[in-house]
Amino acid sequence: MGVSAEMYQHSLDFLFGRLNYERMGSTKYSTKDFKLGRMQALLEALGNPQSSVPTIHIAGTKGKGSTSVMIAEMLSAAGYRTGLFTSPHITQYEERILIDGKQIAPQQLVDQVSVLSQAVDQMQIDFGVGDMIPTFFELTTALAWMHFKQNEVDYAVMEVGLGGRLDSTNICEPLATVITNISYDHTALLGNTIEQITREKAGIIKAGIPVLSGVTQPEAIAVLEEVCEEKQAPLYLLNRDFFIEPVSGVGKETVLTDTGHSTEEIPQQKIRVTTPWSVVDEMPVNLLGAHQATNAGVAVALLDYLCHIGTSIEPERMREGMAGLKWPARIEVVQKNPTVIIDTAHNGASINALIKTLKECFQQQRRLLIFAATREKDVSEMLRTLLPCFDTVILTQYRSNPRRIPVDELIEIAQAIQQESGCAAEIISAASPADAWLRAKENSTSETLICVTGSFFIAAEMRELLLGATDETLITESC
Repeated sequence: MGVSAEMYQHSLDFLFGRLNYERMGSTKYSTKDFKLGRMQALLEALGNPQSSVPTIHIAGTKGKGSTSVMIAEMLSAAGYRTGLFTSPHITQYEERILIDGKQIAPQQLVDQVSVLSQAVDQMQIDFGVGDMIPTFFELTTALAWMHFKQNEVDYAVMEVGLGGRLDSTNICEPLATVITNISYDHTALLGNTIEQITREKAGIIKAGIPVLSGVTQPEAIAVLEEVCEEKQAPLYLLNRDFFIEPVSGVGKETVLTDTGHSTEEIPQQKIRVTTPWSVVDEMPVNLLGAHQATNAGVAVALLDYLCHIGTSIEPERMREGMAGLKWPARIEVVQKNPTVIIDTAHNGASINALIKTLKECFQQQRRLLIFAATREKDVSEMLRTLLPCFDTVILTQYRSNPRRIPVDELIEIAQAIQQESGCAAEIISAASPADAWLRAKENSTSETLICVTGSFFIAAEMRELLLGATDETLITESC
């Protein structure tokens, strides 16, 4: 007998009814609000489920989600029952908690939330109604640990939500940690320099536990080396201890229409990863962009480390996992004629990676941008990079989160940039994602490239709008 819709909604209401920093501007909280003691108390009330789950812990400014799913897919393809915890979700809450690519089921969610609520009630008795009451993200992290323990996963791949040092995922005992890269984001909380941000990310490093990292800035590397030396944690760095190179002679894959005629060519990446332990060759990278090749190289190096310490993983199984990988809203092609791309880029580094990928992978001459953004982000930096690359820019606002920047503010920022730079892109205002899509259709042809970006929230709302409204013209996997 399935779970009732009422019970399911009650469980979601319990979770979303808690303090949720994903819906708050960073000016309304600080690192003092993140208390690992609160998370530790919650997990102890639940019997410390995290202690019985072998874990890979992953932090970084960008790429940590993609790297996490790559590691999980390769482990699953190798025959290991693998849990994956990521955030935020794109369409529905259950996307955050997967086992071998399958979301936590509604009945499992309801059952686990019932246990969680009892633990929260006990914490309220023990500590009162003050700042020891768990937040939305803390409850979600605990829910993931409970689900993974109950289903006896062989590995849990845990993506940090924010920073690392004070993140609720940091109550774990990992086999290895990964720090993908460092760039400027969440500076109000993590610091205004690369060194400060790196130190927050490096907070996931544990005594004696190996660290694999794609960090390349000298100042960030210096911090990692310092922390790893202090913790006596072996450090394996990209371009020093492991290396990534494209496989020569990689061609292009032709994308076909229903009638069999090619519409465009998209480069298909393959890489060779050389680690201290072996060489893994001919590794496919399904996600678009050179930055995803780097993420893949870090993921492969991590898998090769697991092989080094005794985990049985055949390279062919790793390739199978990578070849079958799908990851929504990461330079994802969701429609053809015109080509529509949705991406979650929301800081300067990820916007630069997006622009580079669009130039390398897509040939359309006319380009249209749909953009919305979140407060506390460096929107001027993002738009300064984006505006010269598009003929038409539609500025809008998402509906699902109060952290959105109103359209009028985006228009002012864009116009100021145009006055400074002389950029001639046409600027259009749209009150909602649905309105933005209508304006995009009015201003495009079958040869236009339409790109949606600026925030997880606009990516989620546009993806839901397009996939729900025009299924017959959409594809559901990345090219």
